[in-house]
Amino acid sequence: MRICPAAKGEKMEFSHTSVLLNETIEALRIRPDGTYVDCTAGGGGHSAAILEKLETGRLFCLDQDPDAIETLRERFRDDRRVTVIHTNFDALRDVLSAQDVFAVDGILADLGVSSHQLDTPERGFSFHNDAPLDMRMSQTGPTAADLVNTLPERELSSILWRYGEEKCAASIARSICRARQEKPIKTTLELAELVKLSIPAKLRRTGGHPARRSFQALRIAVNGELDRLENSLDTMFDLLSPGGRLCIITFHSLEDRIVKTKFASYLQGCTCPPEFPVCVCGKTPRGKRCGKPAKPSEEELERNARARSAKLRTIEKI
Repeated sequence: MRICPAAKGEKMEFSHTSVLLNETIEALRIRPDGTYVDCTAGGGGHSAAILEKLETGRLFCLDQDPDAIETLRERFRDDRRVTVIHTNFDALRDVLSAQDVFAVDGILADLGVSSHQLDTPERGFSFHNDAPLDMRMSQTGPTAADLVNTLPERELSSILWRYGEEKCAASIARSICRARQEKPIKTTLELAELVKLSIPAKLRRTGGHPARRSFQALRIAVNGELDRLENSLDTMFDLLSPGGRLCIITFHSLEDRIVKTKFASYLQGCTCPPEFPVCVCGKTPRGKRCGKPAKPSEEELERNARARSAKLRTIEKI
């Protein structure tokens, strides 16, 4: 974990088109003197829009990707309201307490892979370019190549099924294990071709690129995305001041299911059996839902097709 104020540094491009930008800023209901956290600041698109609404308030920009951190430092280097923190959002409570901040007015997490990560071949996220099989958002720890070359067949199959909902998970895992006996699988196109050949021709003609689900599954496993999300949502909600709002943008059903379930638990009140004349459990709702989940408009989709699966859920702490 590394904490640093926004500081002057070498300029670097970190391209990312912020999805549901207007909807998110409206949902956060930003107070000019409030304190806000962008948990996945990336290129700073959402953060910049938050700053337009702030006057004396503070903004904490978090990201685990060192490329994003360099961009954020450069973009906000002259803005004393901003603190840039190099960390994953699962450390949110610790990094805020280190700044003597124990409650905030709004938190945002955009769970999508950035355009920079997808479009930089050497990051190894895409099956469209031949590159080292990496997929690490933080650029540290085991890579996707480490997983496909070392995990047992059953564990690989489980990852592909659980995180990619891949119907041919067993066949793909079997092909991977056979291929790696001959030589290690090192590049994105090597893996993509293996996946393609493991899926029946009839199924390859539907659902987009045949490797899409497998690459999603491996990326989630490499970065521990779903476990970190599930373990962090309670912390995010607890850190909100009364009236504060938590906004989460998801991009696939696995993420959205976790967020939907967690938010529902914050809305739950009395759990006593209906035949009880009075409440004895003492449970009351901790939050309230802020409208229906927002989805991109047709206008936004024309500008950014990658936003198609995005969904914004917002909850307010009572």
